[in-house]
Amino acid sequence: MSTDAKFTLPAGAATGVGSMPGGDAREAARTATGAVEALPFLPELPARGPGADMIGRSLGMLVDLYARVEPSGWRFGDRPGRDSRRAVAWLGEDLDALEEFTQGFQGPLKVQAVGPWTLSASVERPNGEAALGDPGAVRDLAGSLTEGLRLHLADLRRRVPGAELVLQLDEPSLTAVLRGHVRTASGYRTYRVVDRQVAEDLIRGLVEAVDVPVVVHSCAPDVPFRMLRRAGVSGISFDFALLTESDWDAFGEAVEGGTALFAGVVPGTDTGLSDPAGSVSGVRALWRRLGLDPGALGTSLAVTPSCGLAGASPAYARAALVHCAKAARSLVDNPE
Repeated sequence: MSTDAKFTLPAGAATGVGSMPGGDAREAARTATGAVEALPFLPELPARGPGADMIGRSLGMLVDLYARVEPSGWRFGDRPGRDSRRAVAWLGEDLDALEEFTQGFQGPLKVQAVGPWTLSASVERPNGEAALGDPGAVRDLAGSLTEGLRLHLADLRRRVPGAELVLQLDEPSLTAVLRGHVRTASGYRTYRVVDRQVAEDLIRGLVEAVDVPVVVHSCAPDVPFRMLRRAGVSGISFDFALLTESDWDAFGEAVEGGTALFAGVVPGTDTGLSDPAGSVSGVRALWRRLGLDPGALGTSLAVTPSCGLAGASPAYARAALVHCAKAARSLVDNPE
């Protein structure tokens, strides 16, 4: 979509990051649509094995590029194999379940895929080195991913015609890519730093091609807020506990510039959950410190778990999402 387009969050929105525990697609879809009704999402179930993980799922979406599982991880091959077919089959199962629980649904619906930089850092070329080490391979991968996402989104429009689709790109390795911290296969060296303008342009190209609002998620420290906003993303999703004082200005600029923020404030693994309003007390405090409009809090920021819920128990995963929804509602009812 156009880089000047804005995505408006529903008031009091909460959502999941993507991954859920277990292997029951129907139960995961029931939770992902019922616990966070303002912004439901398509679950990922990595416990099923390779191909259901976020890397494998996204590699299964590629057009004219194929990957298989090797002892060292995912590696490109010259033809679709068992691993690619399994990734496609599991995605189809998850989409069938989502379609079942979104009959008649109208409103925003979030789906996730791994972004081009994290995917490039996570899949190997035939020589065993990451695609990240070859700029041509990165461009090919980004182009294939973009086309695959366009097809994926078209399928979702047919399945859930009332949905306003939102695409989340998972980029947990983006900061490491920008700093040259991704290690080569030997582990003794790192790949060269990727120029920030090159990284920005690649993301912008994907954002403009998919024609839906794009949110970039990273649960790593030092999320590049300003670069992502220049690339035209509509939202940024992050672990709120990892923000430092050096991030505050960029956070405030994002709010004032209309970028939707997805703040991870609820633990992603089993723990005690107390007062939902207390979970967002840090968000309120930062909002006041920056002098931001308290009336805009409930529509500028969505509440999420700190990262995926794959490591949680099914009962906790549902409780955490319900807790996120209550915390988000409290930002509307009591913004100050």
